[in-house]
Amino acid sequence: MSTQHAGRLLVQCLVAQGVTHVFGVPGESYLAVLDGFHDLRDQIRFITCRQEGGAAFMAEAQGKLTGRPGVAFVTRGPGATNASIGVHTAFQDSTPMVLFVGDVASDMRDREAFQELDYTHFFGPSSKGMAKRVERIDDARRIPEYVARAFATAMNGRPGPVVLVLPEDMISSPVGDVPVLPRVEPVQAWADPGSLRTLRQLLLQSQRPLVLAGGGGWTPQSAQALQRFAENWALPVANTFRFQDTFDNHHPQYAGDLGIAPNPALAQRVREADLILAIGPRLGEMTTGGYSLLAPPRLPQTLVHIHSSPEELNRVYQADLAICASMNAAARSLEVLTAPPELPWRAWTAQAHADYLANLQPQSLPGPIDMAAIMAVTQRLLPEDAVLTNGAGNFASWLHRFHRYHGLARGHKTQLAPTSGAMGYGVPAGIAAHLLTGRTSFTIAGDGDFLMTGQELATARQHGGRSIIVLLNNGTYGTIRMHQEREYPAHVMGSDLQNPDFVALARAYGWAAERVEATQDYEAALQAALAREHGTLIEIPLDPQVITTRGTLDAIRQAALARQQG
Repeated sequence: MSTQHAGRLLVQCLVAQGVTHVFGVPGESYLAVLDGFHDLRDQIRFITCRQEGGAAFMAEAQGKLTGRPGVAFVTRGPGATNASIGVHTAFQDSTPMVLFVGDVASDMRDREAFQELDYTHFFGPSSKGMAKRVERIDDARRIPEYVARAFATAMNGRPGPVVLVLPEDMISSPVGDVPVLPRVEPVQAWADPGSLRTLRQLLLQSQRPLVLAGGGGWTPQSAQALQRFAENWALPVANTFRFQDTFDNHHPQYAGDLGIAPNPALAQRVREADLILAIGPRLGEMTTGGYSLLAPPRLPQTLVHIHSSPEELNRVYQADLAICASMNAAARSLEVLTAPPELPWRAWTAQAHADYLANLQPQSLPGPIDMAAIMAVTQRLLPEDAVLTNGAGNFASWLHRFHRYHGLARGHKTQLAPTSGAMGYGVPAGIAAHLLTGRTSFTIAGDGDFLMTGQELATARQHGGRSIIVLLNNGTYGTIRMHQEREYPAHVMGSDLQNPDFVALARAYGWAAERVEATQDYEAALQAALAREHGTLIEIPLDPQVITTRGTLDAIRQAALARQQG
């Protein structure tokens, strides 16, 4: 009988689940697992990151890209708390993920040992926003059971993160020959036929329907089925906040995205709709305009809500028809619903797309940089299957408004963005995207956003990750400054930034870097970045007055002062 240790068994279980990359910061609490990665290094890569938040963001991006749990490893206490930002993002974004945490040895537990933490309380369901499940493995022979359950839990129902805690003595103990369990596949939950008949009747009764598509659990196949359903019924489709690649933005029935500061014409269309068909999204705060565009608990419109979790249905919004189904099953059921030969809303759908196209026309804003033109060049030069990533901040609105995402139905996920609003997400997500897929990865970041996780440029250089980062440097935490001017005009506090030389910083990490100070110089810089075999950072100094895609700081301040004066 062999005498392998539990750490090697754990890595074997990950290989059996189809994991090819894991992201982490090494710790002495799980040295045996690192030894297992060494033994199986020809089957699975351990990507050494520079901070646990970056590792967790990379794992979350992995979950979004693959539809299977992204995997991160961190050490106890500070490592786990640093990683919690990625766990929270995975929860709010409905992304499958498994975080492994090395822990104190069993004989040290409950003494407030070095870096000890109660992970069930910190990450568990009682937190109402962290992990779907938290478990501690005390018996090494049960590692296959726990790993398989973690993967199933992360994917089934509403996808999300699971945390597995690994006591140091358990993970280094001998286990002999313990069989691993086979690859777990997500369970498909199908809509009942009666609900589908009711849905068809509601469609037939409608004059102004609108589909809202988004949330987790989509695949290219389910996105294709959604597109066929929309085409059969001539339905306008809007994507929800930061799920802009769910439905192809180039499709003639695409109506735009509902998120922060949406197209006013689309917001009005939501109000005028008589049937809202929400397929996949939670209908959270950002999609619903702070619960005002769609005000809970009951809408004036008829609401059909399709979601993969029964706990989500009728939790915030009381739907006229609630259907619990996974996205693959739901979309395949919808595409076979027979539409009548004549539909009264074809002009409504055509106008929805026309409104979307009109919103692509920019407003005139001050300064030497034309960001709408920058986005147009980016759209033209990037490959169709490029992955675009961003963190959180007003800078992201340039992508959200002007970039036309190729839909998941074309076979590739092309947007990685945190619905949780986590700053720092874009840089590690972009690096992970290239490491995992080899596709072109493009990240837009703000100056404040970049410095949350900019150290992961070292991770990219070490492991062969290549991304293109466009860093918009306006010397401020722009979103906060905008809200300050709205609420407390001219009272600027805490939002101004004194920044490093970003070009020199990127070069110190081994990246190519340049500063673009005129719109006409951007195209050559992006072409050069696309041709390089390693990462490139392009810094664009941006006038802080250009605070949104539609207006300036001065305009926001003057409007706020006018309100104060009555």
